[in-house]
Amino acid sequence: MDQTAVHQWTPEERLISRVLSLTWVFYALGALYVVGPVLGWVLLIMGVLKARREPERWRRVGWVVWLWVFGMLVMEVALVAGHVDFGLPTALILKSSIGWAKGWALLAVFILAASLLDIRREVLADSVAGLAKQTVLLLPIFVAAYYVGLPGRVYISPISVVGGPGPEYFAFNFFSIDPSNHQPRWHFFSPWAPAAGFIACIHAALALDCSSRRRAIWLIAAAILVALFTKSRLALVVLLVGPLIAVACFNLLRPLTAFALSALAPTVALLGPPVMEMVEDTFSAFRSARADSSRVREALARIALNRWQSEAPIFGHGVVERGPHLVEYMPIGSHHTWYGLLFVKGAVGLAALAVPLAFTVLLLLWRSQRDKTVRSALMVIMVLIFYTFGENLEILSYLFWPGLIAVGTALKRPI
Repeated sequence: MDQTAVHQWTPEERLISRVLSLTWVFYALGALYVVGPVLGWVLLIMGVLKARREPERWRRVGWVVWLWVFGMLVMEVALVAGHVDFGLPTALILKSSIGWAKGWALLAVFILAASLLDIRREVLADSVAGLAKQTVLLLPIFVAAYYVGLPGRVYISPISVVGGPGPEYFAFNFFSIDPSNHQPRWHFFSPWAPAAGFIACIHAALALDCSSRRRAIWLIAAAILVALFTKSRLALVVLLVGPLIAVACFNLLRPLTAFALSALAPTVALLGPPVMEMVEDTFSAFRSARADSSRVREALARIALNRWQSEAPIFGHGVVERGPHLVEYMPIGSHHTWYGLLFVKGAVGLAALAVPLAFTVLLLLWRSQRDKTVRSALMVIMVLIFYTFGENLEILSYLFWPGLIAVGTALKRPI
């Protein structure tokens, strides 16, 4: 959006733009883990206050948005039930509930706030593009830090006293060394390298809403660079395959799409065996690229699944537990949203995410056939689905909130 139009921005747009523009400053202060949740709840309060003055705003909140609200409340119910089932102390229930407010709750908080407030998609996308430009310009400094011999982790912010999942959420890192190959990986402003690739993919999805091609190019360029320097396999796959899937999803009702699929069917039947062999070879190469990481992920998944089935199938264990030496003491259920949900919140927690996510996909698929403005939100949801198999969404919601705002604006009911 033109800078001359900044004076026309709503208060919520100004707040969002200012927070995004200061992301690197907040990262240097170790404050991002605090800023994200605070922003979400402040925006929700702003939305509720506006709706009190203008009750018609509530009519803009679609039923799928309320499904998100209900689902995330069910997460809290499952959390409390899991604590009670295993006799965990009341103090721990309170601590875990605060974690819920900074994690799963944010998915509903940002989506509901965006539905109540006046946030234009181009303002959001342009602000994210400004952050992408900063990232590209700062990248040489972070790369140079490794080659001149500076330490990877510079410091842990004193803000860590507020509490969180771990010190990495409050740390300032130039880079980290991958223990499997002793090569550097860059975190950017995320707690670990693959998480930065995740955020980059979310931001890239917003390029469709940028007010100019130049801003969109900054977004895409930053996403590609982040994926390369984090050496995130999943980020590269999403950036390569995601646009192809998106184009197909946007054109489901076009006759040309149906014709192309029908023409492709005989080819797939003829080439099926060699194609499957090629896919298997590619998957094997994908796993062997970082074999130690793949081994740990698979072991964590097995442990989470077995313990969920045998110990807490309905409400889960209530809390994350440290894994054994086999998985390098990684938390059980980490690196995977669905296994993590099963272990911590059981089948109830899994359904609490799966149901609103599924209905969001269906609604946005339907709307995207006729309304181009919701396509970026559909791409955000696609990225989230991809990353449910590679990250735990809960602990990164404080970073991918711009995508949630895009989804919230797209789920508004037309009045």
